Amino acid sequence: MCGIAGFFSARPLPERAPATLADQLVTIRHRGPDATGDYLDRDRGVALGHTRLSINDLEGGKQPIVARDGGCVLTINGEFYDFKRHRSTLMAEGDRFATKSDSEIALGLYRKMGLDFTRELRGEFAFTLYDRERDELILVRDRFGVRPLFTWVSPDGATLVYGSEVKAILAHPDVDAKLDPKAALHQLMQTIAPGMSAFSGVSSLAPGHLMRVRRREGRLEISTHRYWDFDFPREADRPTKFDEQAHVERVREELIRAIVLRLEADVPVGCYLSGGIDSCCILGLASGAMQSPVKAYTISFDDDAYDEAPIAREMAESMQADQEVIHLRAEDLYGENYINTVWHCERTFYNTLGVAKNLMSRRVWDSGYRCVITGEGADELFAGYPALKRDMFLHGLSHEPPEVRAEYQAALDKTNSLFKGAILAENQRHHDAWESLCGFTPSWIQPWMDTLDLARPLLHDEVAHELRDYDPIAEIAGRIDGSMLVGRHPLDIAQYTWSKCQLEGQILNWGGDRVDMANSMESRPAFLDHHLAAAAVDVPPSLRIKGNIEKHVLREAVKGVLPEVLYKREKFAFMAPPAHTDKAKQDRVGELIAGYLNNDTVKDAGICSPERVAAFLNDYRADTDPTSLVRKDTLLNHLLTLHILHRQFVRP
Repeated sequence: MCGIAGFFSARPLPERAPATLADQLVTIRHRGPDATGDYLDRDRGVALGHTRLSINDLEGGKQPIVARDGGCVLTINGEFYDFKRHRSTLMAEGDRFATKSDSEIALGLYRKMGLDFTRELRGEFAFTLYDRERDELILVRDRFGVRPLFTWVSPDGATLVYGSEVKAILAHPDVDAKLDPKAALHQLMQTIAPGMSAFSGVSSLAPGHLMRVRRREGRLEISTHRYWDFDFPREADRPTKFDEQAHVERVREELIRAIVLRLEADVPVGCYLSGGIDSCCILGLASGAMQSPVKAYTISFDDDAYDEAPIAREMAESMQADQEVIHLRAEDLYGENYINTVWHCERTFYNTLGVAKNLMSRRVWDSGYRCVITGEGADELFAGYPALKRDMFLHGLSHEPPEVRAEYQAALDKTNSLFKGAILAENQRHHDAWESLCGFTPSWIQPWMDTLDLARPLLHDEVAHELRDYDPIAEIAGRIDGSMLVGRHPLDIAQYTWSKCQLEGQILNWGGDRVDMANSMESRPAFLDHHLAAAAVDVPPSLRIKGNIEKHVLREAVKGVLPEVLYKREKFAFMAPPAHTDKAKQDRVGELIAGYLNNDTVKDAGICSPERVAAFLNDYRADTDPTSLVRKDTLLNHLLTLHILHRQFVRP
C-alpha cells in the first residue's frame, strides 16, 4: 500500500516541477511513510511520485520501478495477488525482474499483453504506467474502486494532475482549491454522483477503468476505457433450474482462495472483526488457513443498541483469536478525531463510524500491524443491506402472494427501526429519472431524497439560484450505465446501482481506504475479489435473499465457522451511536457546532445561509422524534464536515 501523485504535460515542465512534486508527496506521506521516490523527465512533461508503505519486498521494492530496458516506468498504490505465479510464468518466457515485489508484474504483463494486461491483475490497486516509447501515460483503477485515484485537467487541456487523494492535486500551484456548489449539495444529502469529488474540477477515475493520456500538438488527448464491470446475467439467460449446493460450494471455494491470497505478505496480517457474518467468516477462514491464532480488532461503542462487541467476542473466542477491543466514547468520536477524519476523507460523512474506523486503524498501527483483511463488499455481492432486501420484497417477489411480501416487509421494518431516517426511508419515494432507469426508485437512495428535502432550503440564496434547475437525484441516475440494467432482476439492479454510488463514494472512502491509510494501515477487502464477484453474480436472486434471509448462499458457504447466534442473525447496520443518543455526545457535537457552524464560518464558506443553518440547529435541539432526529443527525454531520472541509482546504 502506498500513495501516488504527479502530473503529465503536453509541454516541457518548468524548473519548479521537482519542488511541486515534492509538495504533492508531502500531503500523502501518511499513505507511505517508509520511502519516497520520484521520476521526472522535464522535456517530456512527466513527473511521477510515490510514497511507500512496505508490505512486500521490504528492502528492495522502492518505487518508481523502471523497466530493465528503460521503456516503462511504474508507480502503484495497492497490491497484486497471485503475483508469484505471474512472476514464474513471465520468467519462464524470458522476462526478468529488478525487484521481488508484487508491483513489478504489471510491467511484465504490460510488455506481454499491452492494455489487455488488466484482465490478469488481481487485487486492489490504482497505478500509473508511463510508456516512453509511445510517450503515453496510463492510469488504472481496480474493479470496485477500493483504492482512490483522482485527476484534474487544466482549462487549456495541456496538463493533467493526479493523486491518490485530492489534497495531492490541490498541492499543485495551478490548481485552485474550491468547493464545487453542485458537489456541496450532494455532500449535504450524502450521495455523491459517481466520479464526483467535493472540489471543482477534480474527478475520480471510475472503478474498472483505465485512462490513456497522450500529447498532441500542445494539448493532451485523453480517453477512458472500461475494462471490467459488475455484470449480472440477464434474467432470460439465467437457468430456470439450478443446484443450490453447487453455488454454495463455488462461493466457499472462491472466498477461501481470496482470503488465502490476501494473507500473503512480508508483514503480519490481522483481521477487522465486528458482529456481522462478513468479518466473522473472514476471521474463521483465515484462522483455518493460518493454523494459528489471528490478530483481530473490534470496535466497542458505549451504547448497547449499537454495540456489536459481545457477538464479536464470542466469535473471537470460538476461533481462539488474539482479539483487541477498542472502546470508544463521545470524547473519542468528536473533537480533533472528528476533524482529522474529515481531512483524510475529503468528503462529508453522515455518521461517526468513519471516526471510529480511523481510531481502530491507529490502534492496528500502534500494535505493530500494517495490514488487515476486512469484510467490506459482502453486502454488495450477496445482497445484505436492508434497502436491497426491501427492493427484493417490493419488486423481486412477484411470484409470492401479497400477504407474504407484506409479512416480510413488516419484519424488515421492525428489525431495522433503529436506522430509519438514515439507511431506510419510512415512506416510499419515487423519482422519474430512476423510474426510467431501473423501473423503480431503489430503496437505498430514498432516505437521501428525504435528506435533500431538508438540505436544499439551507443553501445560500446565490447558490440556490445557481442550482435552481439542478436535480442531484437525476444527476446520479444519469451517470449510471443503463445498459447494465436492461433485462436484469430487480435485486441485481438494486445491487448494481448501490455499488456504483454508495460502495465507492462512501463505504470504501470514509469507511475504508481513507481512514485506514490515515494511519499507514493497509486494508484488504477479500469479498471484493473479482473472481468471487463472478461467482456472486451467477447466484440466483432467490439464493441471495431466500425467503426473509439475506445473504443466504454466503451463510451456507461459511456455516461451519460461525456461531449459531451469528448464522441466524439478521443483518445489522454497523453504525456509531448518533449525537442525539446521549448528553455527552450532544455536548461534544455542540463544541464542533460552535467552531464550524457559527455565523462567521458559514458566511465565509458561502454555501449555506447562516440564518437558515441557525434555524435548523434550533429545530434539531428541540426535536424529540427518533426518526426525525436520526435524519437531522445525518444532515448535521454533513453540515459540519462540509464547513470543516472549507476551513481545511479552501480557507486554511
